[in-house]
Amino acid sequence: MLSYSELDIVQPETKPLMGTESWELSFSDSLHIVILASILSLIIYWLIRDRRRVRNLSGKYVFITGCDTRLGNALAKCLDKRGFCVIAACATEQEGQELRSCSSLSLKTVNLNLADSSSISRAVVFVTEETAGKGLFGLVNATEGTTSAAPTDWLRIDDFHSVLNVSLLGLIEITLKLLPLLKKAEGRVVNLINAKGFMAFVGGGYNLSNWGIESFSDMLRRDIQHFGVKVSIIGHSFFNAKVNSGIMERDLLRLWNRLPNEIRDSYGEKYFSEYRKAQRSSVKRLCNSDISKVIKCMEHALLAKYPRTRYGAGWDAKFFWLFLSYAPSCLSDVLFYMMFPVPAASGSSVPGVLINI
Repeated sequence: MLSYSELDIVQPETKPLMGTESWELSFSDSLHIVILASILSLIIYWLIRDRRRVRNLSGKYVFITGCDTRLGNALAKCLDKRGFCVIAACATEQEGQELRSCSSLSLKTVNLNLADSSSISRAVVFVTEETAGKGLFGLVNATEGTTSAAPTDWLRIDDFHSVLNVSLLGLIEITLKLLPLLKKAEGRVVNLINAKGFMAFVGGGYNLSNWGIESFSDMLRRDIQHFGVKVSIIGHSFFNAKVNSGIMERDLLRLWNRLPNEIRDSYGEKYFSEYRKAQRSSVKRLCNSDISKVIKCMEHALLAKYPRTRYGAGWDAKFFWLFLSYAPSCLSDVLFYMMFPVPAASGSSVPGVLINI
């Protein structure tokens, strides 16, 4: 007889259960479907949530700074037509009268100089009296100080103060003084910045003020969200109504004429002429007279039940300047050197930074 060890026992071949492979495949597909459905559901939820609006606008007060500019003036008229009780801050009484003449009786104006603390205090008292215990539903900081756009060593400390005192420090002061009224109404703060502030292409306090507003708005949003107050930042492109190439050129000429001979000789007359042409050309290319995109963003920040933290008005605000801010510095440097001339005393037609790359 043969032992078991000598027997050639053939084990039966085990076959997978019917449908196991297909079950594994369908599970993987199902997982992908679940993920895609979740993403789609979040998008739909965000779109529905983003479209919800505040009810009963009548009796809600909104204070807008910079109504002597085209941007602030247009927003004041727009919100007045929607039924808000608008309090518009203008630089002069004449500009306030012109705004009142083409608005409803509910729109009020007040003179405001953000570089003057006493003027800010008087405006806050006026807003407090007008709101009559109801609180302030909205604060829109739309004032932009004028800036001297020139190489940094052409500037003095006063040139920085003239911008920062209005665009940054004045904005902070009036916001802080109006916070009690905003908390009472569980309102919202809307701060405007120029998206060009993401990149510092010219000297002066303009970019510093934009970065400062970004930082202040972020801190403010986190600190007062517990009181129901919402803070939004609107980064707009060159829709600035005050951008005027003639004014900028006159200011550039003023800065050039006051320079010491040593600095002026290091740049040269040719540099000044080419710089002025480059500045004029960049203003024409980047500025847009259509401010409707900015107005829509400001309207949404005030009317939406759940306003966004950040808005981008204009293609360059959404993509170009944001991309450059994250791109390698050499890329933005190359773009700058393509746009502007080289000083006469540089010793080379090629900027040193390009040599070091």
